[in-house]
Amino acid sequence: MIRKFENNDINDVMEIWKNGNIKAHQFIKKEYWENNYNYVKEVLPNAEIYVYVIEKNIVGFIGIDQNFIEGIFVDINNQNNGIGTSLLDKIKENKDYLTLSVYKKNVNAIKFYEKNNFVITSENIDKDTNEIEYIMTWKR
Repeated sequence: MIRKFENNDINDVMEIWKNGNIKAHQFIKKEYWENNYNYVKEVLPNAEIYVYVIEKNIVGFIGIDQNFIEGIFVDINNQNNGIGTSLLDKIKENKDYLTLSVYKKNVNAIKFYEKNNFVITSENIDKDTNEIEYIMTWKR
């Protein structure tokens, strides 16, 4: 089931965020994510967030700011079960286009977005990590 984020979801969502980032971005030091944890926890509720719930447990979430996807995260034990696609489809329902950024080295995420009809439209350097990131866009 997908539902809107509620304030008491924050700890579960942040645990998925931290573990997901560390696993997906092994090319970035773990400390980077740990050092940004409190900042993200503070600003995350400002985004439009939907959570995916199985048996009262949050197993994934998507955050969006207008037409920019801030991130899709699925609990490590629940990946490759269609949860990310379901969250993405929920956002696509009311949008004509979406953009996001993804690290070039995050090959699995790039494949996921391409499978969901996103295309790479540009690239730049993330000033915080010095890693190349792609801007990807989806249009209805």
